[in-house]
Amino acid sequence: MAKKVKKPEHAEQILDRRSFLNRLWAFLSIAAVAGVGWVVLGFFRPGKGREREGQAGGTVTCGSVDTFEPGSVTAFPIGQFYLARVAEGGFLALSRKCTHLGCTVPWVEGKKQFACPCHASAYDITGNVINGPASRALDLYQVSIENNVVIVDTRRTIRRSVFRKEQLVFPEGS
Repeated sequence: MAKKVKKPEHAEQILDRRSFLNRLWAFLSIAAVAGVGWVVLGFFRPGKGREREGQAGGTVTCGSVDTFEPGSVTAFPIGQFYLARVAEGGFLALSRKCTHLGCTVPWVEGKKQFACPCHASAYDITGNVINGPASRALDLYQVSIENNVVIVDTRRTIRRSVFRKEQLVFPEGS
């Protein structure tokens, strides 16, 4: 008669431990992939819910009307817009994003225009296209003037095709 080989008592524990460690390793791998995916999605997702004063996606108090000279452009990095005061004295809050592919367009004081470094689109002080490939004017943000103070609301972008005079916001008494 063949002798029955008796497994050591710890043999089942070893299999259980190995099984547990395999499952733990699989769980940690899935958690790591999910964490990386969350970060990548967060990078591409637009910032919502930031409606604080002075932040992108909120309201920005720019300053007194008198601090902005006619024909000037002032950058507001926090709100991610330019405040342009045209020669006639009206204000526009222009998006910093090129309407062609979304590159940031800097104001070039010497040329008195916004110039896209990516594909050479150019815009005048009102955001109208001077040079393509962009096919429409820079987007706007709502401007209001209260008690002689300029306020810009960056919660909603106003899409437009061209500049029109009625888009300007003038101080009271102008």
